Amino acid sequence: MPVRKRFIAGAVCPACQARDSLALWRENNVDIVECVKCHHQMREADKQAQGHVREQEQVIGIFHPD
Repeated sequence: MPVRKRFIAGAVCPACQARDSLALWRENNVDIVECVKCHHQMREADKQAQGHVREQEQVIGIFHPD
């Protein structure tokens, strides 16, 4: 199934400063924001997962078996 992306109205890309160019989608319980102009990406792990991350580590994704 294709991923549905939503645009963030009024948002400005921190990399290229383009306005209204950020698309948001959720992949494996991680929010991903990408600029459609310069392809700069930002990721934020699920709030539940952030509490389990140790200081010197980064979360790539959380596996939830169904």
